Amino acid sequence: MQSTYQAKKGEVEQRWFLVNAEGKILGRLAAELAKILRGKHKPIYTPHVDTGDFVVVVNAGKVVLTGNKMKKKVYYHHSGHPGGLRETPAEKLLAEKPAEMLRMAVKGMLPKNSLGRQMLRKLKIYAGPHHRHEAQMPTPLEI
Repeated sequence: MQSTYQAKKGEVEQRWFLVNAEGKILGRLAAELAKILRGKHKPIYTPHVDTGDFVVVVNAGKVVLTGNKMKKKVYYHHSGHPGGLRETPAEKLLAEKPAEMLRMAVKGMLPKNSLGRQMLRKLKIYAGPHHRHEAQMPTPLEI
Protein backbone atom coordinates (compact mmCIF):
# COMPACT_ATOMS: atom_id res chain seq x y z
CA MET A 1 0.00 0.00 0.00
CA GLN A 2 1.25 3.48 -0.88
CA SER A 3 1.25 6.17 1.79
CA THR A 4 0.86 9.91 1.32
CA TYR A 5 4.10 11.72 0.53
CA GLN A 6 5.43 13.94 3.31
CA ALA A 7 8.20 16.37 2.37
CA LYS A 8 11.27 16.49 4.59
CA LYS A 9 13.19 19.68 5.36
CA GLY A 10 16.32 18.58 3.47
CA GLU A 11 14.41 17.51 0.34
CA VAL A 12 12.82 20.89 -0.36
CA GLU A 13 14.42 23.00 -3.09
CA GLN A 14 13.78 26.69 -2.46
CA ARG A 15 13.85 29.00 -5.47
CA TRP A 16 13.98 32.81 -5.65
CA PHE A 17 11.29 34.84 -7.40
CA LEU A 18 11.19 38.54 -8.30
CA VAL A 19 7.80 40.30 -8.27
CA ASN A 20 7.11 43.85 -9.48
CA ALA A 21 4.32 45.31 -7.31
CA GLU A 22 3.78 48.42 -9.46
CA GLY A 23 0.05 48.91 -10.12
CA LYS A 24 -0.95 45.68 -8.31
CA ILE A 25 -3.86 45.57 -5.85
CA LEU A 26 -2.54 45.12 -2.30
CA GLY A 27 -4.75 42.24 -1.11
CA ARG A 28 -4.58 40.21 -4.31
CA LEU A 29 -0.81 40.56 -4.43
CA ALA A 30 -0.46 39.63 -0.75
CA ALA A 31 -2.58 36.49 -1.24
CA GLU A 32 -0.36 35.28 -4.11
CA LEU A 33 2.82 36.07 -2.18
CA ALA A 34 1.53 34.17 0.87
CA LYS A 35 0.77 31.16 -1.33
CA ILE A 36 4.31 31.16 -2.74
CA LEU A 37 5.93 31.68 0.69
CA ARG A 38 3.89 28.82 2.10
CA GLY A 39 4.68 26.48 -0.80
CA LYS A 40 1.09 25.77 -1.83
CA HIS A 41 2.03 26.21 -5.50
CA LYS A 42 4.19 23.06 -5.32
CA PRO A 43 2.97 19.46 -5.58
CA ILE A 44 5.14 18.51 -2.56
CA TYR A 45 3.33 20.94 -0.20
CA THR A 46 3.31 19.64 3.37
CA PRO A 47 1.61 21.76 6.07
CA HIS A 48 4.20 21.18 8.82
CA VAL A 49 7.30 21.75 6.61
CA ASP A 50 8.47 25.04 5.10
CA THR A 51 8.18 24.11 1.40
CA GLY A 52 7.88 27.71 0.19
CA ASP A 53 10.20 29.83 -1.93
CA PHE A 54 11.95 33.17 -1.42
CA VAL A 55 10.21 36.22 -2.89
CA VAL A 56 11.80 39.60 -3.65
CA VAL A 57 9.23 42.37 -4.17
CA VAL A 58 10.26 45.64 -5.84
CA ASN A 59 8.25 48.86 -6.29
CA ALA A 60 6.20 48.19 -3.14
CA GLY A 61 5.61 51.94 -2.88
CA LYS A 62 3.50 51.82 -6.06
CA VAL A 63 0.98 49.28 -4.80
CA VAL A 64 -2.71 50.20 -5.24
CA LEU A 65 -5.68 50.14 -2.86
CA THR A 66 -9.13 49.97 -4.45
CA GLY A 67 -12.07 52.22 -3.69
CA ASN A 68 -11.67 54.87 -1.02
CA LYS A 69 -9.38 52.77 1.19
CA MET A 70 -6.33 54.99 0.72
CA LYS A 71 -8.03 57.70 2.78
CA LYS A 72 -10.36 55.63 5.01
CA LYS A 73 -8.34 52.49 5.88
CA VAL A 74 -6.61 52.79 9.25
CA TYR A 75 -3.81 50.61 10.65
CA TYR A 76 -3.71 50.18 14.44
CA HIS A 77 -0.88 49.28 16.79
CA HIS A 78 -0.52 49.49 20.55
CA SER A 79 2.49 50.57 22.60
CA GLY A 80 1.52 48.30 25.49
CA HIS A 81 0.95 51.23 27.84
CA PRO A 82 -2.48 52.46 28.97
CA GLY A 83 -3.94 54.71 26.29
CA GLY A 84 -1.24 53.59 23.87
CA LEU A 85 -3.45 52.75 20.88
CA ARG A 86 -2.03 54.41 17.78
CA GLU A 87 -3.76 54.92 14.43
CA THR A 88 -2.05 55.39 11.06
CA PRO A 89 -4.04 56.08 7.88
CA ALA A 90 -3.09 53.94 4.87
CA GLU A 91 -2.11 57.05 2.91
CA LYS A 92 0.46 58.08 5.54
CA LEU A 93 1.78 54.52 5.99
CA LEU A 94 2.32 54.11 2.24
CA ALA A 95 4.17 57.44 2.10
CA GLU A 96 6.41 56.76 5.12
CA LYS A 97 6.88 52.96 5.14
CA PRO A 98 5.67 51.47 1.84
CA ALA A 99 7.23 48.07 2.51
CA GLU A 100 5.50 47.76 5.88
CA MET A 101 1.99 47.90 4.41
CA LEU A 102 2.67 44.93 2.13
CA ARG A 103 4.50 43.03 4.89
CA MET A 104 1.51 43.39 7.25
CA ALA A 105 -0.91 42.24 4.54
CA VAL A 106 1.15 39.10 3.82
CA LYS A 107 1.76 38.42 7.53
CA GLY A 108 -1.99 38.29 8.13
CA MET A 109 -2.31 35.54 5.50
CA LEU A 110 0.40 33.26 6.93
CA PRO A 111 0.09 30.85 9.89
CA LYS A 112 0.31 32.49 13.31
CA ASN A 113 3.13 30.28 14.66
CA SER A 114 6.90 29.77 14.40
CA LEU A 115 6.58 28.30 10.90
CA GLY A 116 4.68 31.40 9.76
CA ARG A 117 7.44 33.65 11.13
CA GLN A 118 10.02 31.55 9.29
CA MET A 119 8.03 31.93 6.06
CA LEU A 120 7.76 35.71 6.50
CA ARG A 121 11.56 35.96 6.78
CA LYS A 122 11.78 34.71 3.18
CA LEU A 123 9.88 37.79 1.95
CA LYS A 124 12.20 40.63 0.90
CA ILE A 125 10.38 43.91 0.16
CA TYR A 126 11.87 47.04 -1.41
CA ALA A 127 10.01 50.34 -1.96
CA GLY A 128 11.94 51.20 -5.13
CA PRO A 129 12.98 49.31 -8.26
CA HIS A 130 16.39 48.18 -6.93
CA HIS A 131 17.15 45.21 -4.67
CA ARG A 132 20.31 43.55 -3.38
CA HIS A 133 19.59 39.92 -4.27
CA GLU A 134 21.10 39.76 -7.76
CA ALA A 135 23.48 37.00 -6.61
CA GLN A 136 20.51 34.66 -6.06
CA MET A 137 19.37 35.24 -9.68
CA PRO A 138 15.64 35.54 -8.91
CA THR A 139 13.22 34.41 -11.60
CA PRO A 140 10.79 37.18 -12.67
CA LEU A 141 7.25 36.19 -11.72
CA GLU A 142 4.17 37.86 -13.21
CA ILE A 143 1.25 38.00 -10.78
